[in-house]
Amino acid sequence: MGKRRWPGLTPSRLLAGLLALVLLAGAVAWAAWPRTPGYTTRPLTITVRTGPEGTTPVALDATYYRPRSASAAHPTAAVLLAHGFGGTKDSVAEDARDLAGRGYAVLTWTAEGFGHSGGQIHLDSPDWEVKDAEGLVSWLAARPEVLKDGPGDPRVGVVGASYGGALALLLAGYDRRVDAIVPEITWNDLAGAFLPESTGAGPGQGVFKKAWAGLLFGEGGTSLARPLTGPVPPGVTPACGRFAPDLCRIYLSVAATGTATADQIALLRRHSPASVLSRITAPTLLIQGEADSLFPLSEADANARGIAAHGTPVEVAWFTGGHDGGQGPPSDRDRLRFLTARWLDHYLLHRGSAPGTAFTYSRVAGIDAASDGVVAPGFSVARYPGLGGRRTTTVPIAGPPQPAVNPPGGTPAAVSVLPGGGGSGAALAVHEVPGQHADFLSAPLRSTVEVVGAPRVRLRVASPTGEAVLFVKLYDLDPAAGATLPQGLVAPVRLTGLPASIAGARPVTVTLPAIVHEFQAGHRLRVTVATSDQAYATPDQPAVYTVAAGPTVTLPVVQGEPIAAPDLAWRWALAGLLAALTIALVAAIRLGRRRHRRLALRSSPAGREGGGPARGEEAAPLVVEGLRKEYADGLVAVSRVDFVVGRGQVVGLLGPNGAGKTTTLRMLLGLIRPTAGSVHVFGHRVVPGAPVLSRLGALVEGPGFLPHLSGLDNLRLFWRATGRPEADARLDEVLEIAALGAAVHRRVGTYSHGMKQRLAVAQAMLGMPDLLVLDEPTDGLDPPQIAEMRRVLRRYVTGGRAVLVSSHLLAEVEQTCTHVVVVHRGEVVAAGPVDEVVGDSPSVQFDVSDPAAAEEVLRRAGVRSVAGAGDGSLVAELDGTPPAVVVAALVRAGVGVNRVVPRRRLEDAFLALVGGEARSGREVS
Repeated sequence: MGKRRWPGLTPSRLLAGLLALVLLAGAVAWAAWPRTPGYTTRPLTITVRTGPEGTTPVALDATYYRPRSASAAHPTAAVLLAHGFGGTKDSVAEDARDLAGRGYAVLTWTAEGFGHSGGQIHLDSPDWEVKDAEGLVSWLAARPEVLKDGPGDPRVGVVGASYGGALALLLAGYDRRVDAIVPEITWNDLAGAFLPESTGAGPGQGVFKKAWAGLLFGEGGTSLARPLTGPVPPGVTPACGRFAPDLCRIYLSVAATGTATADQIALLRRHSPASVLSRITAPTLLIQGEADSLFPLSEADANARGIAAHGTPVEVAWFTGGHDGGQGPPSDRDRLRFLTARWLDHYLLHRGSAPGTAFTYSRVAGIDAASDGVVAPGFSVARYPGLGGRRTTTVPIAGPPQPAVNPPGGTPAAVSVLPGGGGSGAALAVHEVPGQHADFLSAPLRSTVEVVGAPRVRLRVASPTGEAVLFVKLYDLDPAAGATLPQGLVAPVRLTGLPASIAGARPVTVTLPAIVHEFQAGHRLRVTVATSDQAYATPDQPAVYTVAAGPTVTLPVVQGEPIAAPDLAWRWALAGLLAALTIALVAAIRLGRRRHRRLALRSSPAGREGGGPARGEEAAPLVVEGLRKEYADGLVAVSRVDFVVGRGQVVGLLGPNGAGKTTTLRMLLGLIRPTAGSVHVFGHRVVPGAPVLSRLGALVEGPGFLPHLSGLDNLRLFWRATGRPEADARLDEVLEIAALGAAVHRRVGTYSHGMKQRLAVAQAMLGMPDLLVLDEPTDGLDPPQIAEMRRVLRRYVTGGRAVLVSSHLLAEVEQTCTHVVVVHRGEVVAAGPVDEVVGDSPSVQFDVSDPAAAEEVLRRAGVRSVAGAGDGSLVAELDGTPPAVVVAALVRAGVGVNRVVPRRRLEDAFLALVGGEARSGREVS
């Protein structure tokens, strides 16, 4: 044989490839090479004199980051970096390293009452935490390497989020030595934040934010450096931990009554930036989260207006995150880092031009399937428009006055957002309780509306008690994907002096939470006015309110210009270089995988038979490739599973106990992540929260319902959570499937297991999804109901839909399914049409009029093995004798033949495939 050559490989191409590899290796080595940090760190304890008289010593646990380039001869500016509530200096260590790496001297510390610092929690009191920070500014002023603007006056900026953000604002109001501040996700008025009221009545009439208050005081109760053992230390109360006594008394009082007195409101306001906005001269970059039910965008808006009114430079940036949404996507984090660095560089180091007063924000545009996070492009406008937008548009809404029940004790309550979710709040299903809300809808929008700001709507309310607490929400109704409540935000309202009849009710204007949301053409708006919310305190006494809304919703509109974070330029350049070096390799790998996948699909029985139309695998309802699940302890629940569910197919998933069926189903639905492999539903890769899952109905691992509601109310509640019109649920069809009769109006808590199972199957079929996944759908059903379920599934796929059903009843699978997939020890051992898997059978069952005479006739005809099967049936091993010959012999002998069927069943094939491991009668699990 001659020399083996690679196709298309020439010396020049080889040289170019080697050069590319050298460049790539050099880039990787440069990025990974360990480098000495450009700063040193020093943990220390700083004792400050604080308190109302400034004489109380408090030891603060701190860390100082000193740039190596800074010295008395070459001083640099400093940054005080404050942490959030419940955190410590370690919570901001990464940000401190970033700033120190940029050349700033950075001082972090643990606030009073937290971690290893002394003192108590005073919620940014001017007498305590603010004086603590003034002492830290003085400490920086004594450092020779810190730049000074005068004796005892260091060049210093203050950066902090939430608790630390309010401290930055308050410190700038009390200490003129502060030169620039960057407060993030923080409050303007602490009283208004915890007792909001959306008609402008103020915190004296506000609705208590009980869930958030409970979380914060619970966190303060666990903020001791060591657990409480033995006698309670001085200044510590078991009820409120290290909270100061005056704040503890306020919390216990407001939590019990749901309202605050004038003195309590005045004390909370003294702990708020609202009290010092007119005194802030330090240029201020305000960063606020759009997903924040604790300190919403309105808090930053109030701070921005109050500071800018006195001529201080202010820039505002909103991002897709917050106390409910976390840090936001990487694009947001990069943008905010750039804005912060630019702000500090200009006002502390006099680098670059003035940042100006541009307003930037981001909007969720989709889901990043690779990271499971959101895609949130940024936008910019020349000046901050406030919550009213650059212009407004009105959308008519309609609906008659409606009753809404206030439940006794506030239970059950609607669910809007999970306070403190830190990123999981968006994942929480919004839940409205039937009978406890009124809905007012718009017509489908003719064009897309970009809402940036706070919508407004007018209400009229009547109440037999003269008062009402309500929660107003603006939903986005997508006719395909259902209802969305932007960021789970609600507008709490407390109304007094109400008439008993709606005819005498006066309209009030409700300002809804500020949002950034695109309402697309064809979608509808829904204003929902609810009487309860699990995050707020509501009246204990039951009542029935009457609510009217409209006739329009006013939407603030901002048309921003798309932006990109400037500090990403070097990353894009590097990414472009690496992409140029590797694009050919990636393309080759993808082409190879695609070719391999197509060959595998063509060779699989499920892929050959009815695998979908000629549009290819993307059109198939379900494609499972190389699915594997291995747990940390080494257990392999699923080794490798490949199969296809085509249109018009009812596919049965079979396997003995432990074969991996339920694990496979959970991976199909995105409930758990596979270790390897992929699942595609209608061509879209399945990841947790994938939009394509809305085209799938499922019943896996048993039903779950609210026991105090009827079956019908449970179905309606489930469907209402999707936001789609009830007419699209096709309730009549699914109720016919459930066959519950009058019981559908009874509480689910009275149902038998079989009744709950039928209701669960009906719930999975709501809206008649294109793909149905059912785990043991006949569990608990009686024989007539099982037979009806068989007919239902056969009819269900006639319109091009598909069903994947896991069952332990092999006889039912054989009669119901068109295809089967048999899983054994985590692998597929057989797949294809049922007839192919069962195969030909030499054993035949005869249903006859006279079994004894028939047995004698069969033996004379040469059939060696004949056995009675009861109920007028015989089973014979024909051993090659044509069944027609045997039937003719029986007829000539005068024996009536009622039925002739092959004896081999799916059960026989199944047991042969799994090696007899599932021998337990006619059932497998």
